[in-house]
Amino acid sequence: MVKPVRLAYFVTHPIQYQAPMLRRIAADPSIELKVFFATDYSLRRHFDPGFGREIAWDIDLLSGYDHEFLPLIGDDSNITPFWPLNYGIAWRLLTGRFDAIWCHSYARLPHLSAMITARLTGRKVFLRDEANSFSSRPGPARLLVKRAFLAFLKRLLSGNFTIGTLNRDYYRALGMPEDRLFPVPYAVDNAWFRDRIREAAARREAFRAELGLEAGRPIALFAGKFIARKRPQDLIRAFIAIAGDPAAGNPYLLIAGDGELRDEVHAAAADASEGSIRFLGFRGQTELPPLYDLADVFVIPSEMEPWGLVTNEAMNAGIPIIATTEVGAARDLVRDGENGFVLSPGDVDGLSRALLTIFSDREGRERMGRKSLEIIDKWGFEQDVDGIRQALRYYFPDRIPPGPP
Repeated sequence: MVKPVRLAYFVTHPIQYQAPMLRRIAADPSIELKVFFATDYSLRRHFDPGFGREIAWDIDLLSGYDHEFLPLIGDDSNITPFWPLNYGIAWRLLTGRFDAIWCHSYARLPHLSAMITARLTGRKVFLRDEANSFSSRPGPARLLVKRAFLAFLKRLLSGNFTIGTLNRDYYRALGMPEDRLFPVPYAVDNAWFRDRIREAAARREAFRAELGLEAGRPIALFAGKFIARKRPQDLIRAFIAIAGDPAAGNPYLLIAGDGELRDEVHAAAADASEGSIRFLGFRGQTELPPLYDLADVFVIPSEMEPWGLVTNEAMNAGIPIIATTEVGAARDLVRDGENGFVLSPGDVDGLSRALLTIFSDREGRERMGRKSLEIIDKWGFEQDVDGIRQALRYYFPDRIPPGPP
């Protein structure tokens, strides 16, 4: 009987998007997965500085895969490169008979120590992170240090699990060999969202009435934190500019979220016609599918957005997407003119034109929505498992059979 490859995964905390993916990996008989978490703070009600409020995730984050919370020193509610400081990593690697490790992000001392220990003891080391050419803009001195560090990091790695094209291009530019860049795309549980969007569709009009929205008026949706790089004010200004155009059909803008810019975001909506912009507050993951179902277009106007998984979520509702060139997901999931529009960050006039085009052309937005579904169908957890199997098969060809598990 072929022995499965033992894979240790190091990540800061249970993440709502990753839990179903980890269950899927654990179900593969050729991979024996063990997940090591730095902290369990995401399982508790906790303060999220981006949302500017306490939140609690409303989905199961732990069942279906083997996991352990590492012992730590320090405040476990504040994740930084230095805190919380986990220990016992080397012992777990040495006694756990792992063949390979995978770290989500290199920007933590415990993850770096895990990679060094694994490399020194002959284990394969894989990295998955969100880096791309615009995900940060360090100054000259910091950039020099970062390049030197990444040159060192490259020597530790057996390969990268790349989340998309821009992430792949970033590591290719750093000199990572092409055959060690394995696609493990940033994905959501498409089936989970599709099922709940389908359930929501059955009571769409009742939900519309609960929100006090008139039937027949098109709807744009934003869901995210009220922070500077998300640029929600751009969307508000663009919406106000065309909301009075008869061709727009008297639209609504729904805004789900909260955060440190709450006052500024609400002030930006002061000039909107009464009731046309609705602030819905923070919405948990189980509360979002009915909003995606109700919307006619989803907008993510961010800058420096490494990915933007809300893009994936919304596409499962079969709606067009408007995104910027600095949304990582846009490079792979949004095809300009086919399932939405891609604009430069801060292009409020272009955003207005894109909104008006979608609002005024029902057949066009339905066609774009169908294209969104076609694209997202090929960007899910099956592709993640395929990429991880490809990486492990590269080094353990006799233990990871070709093809699906």
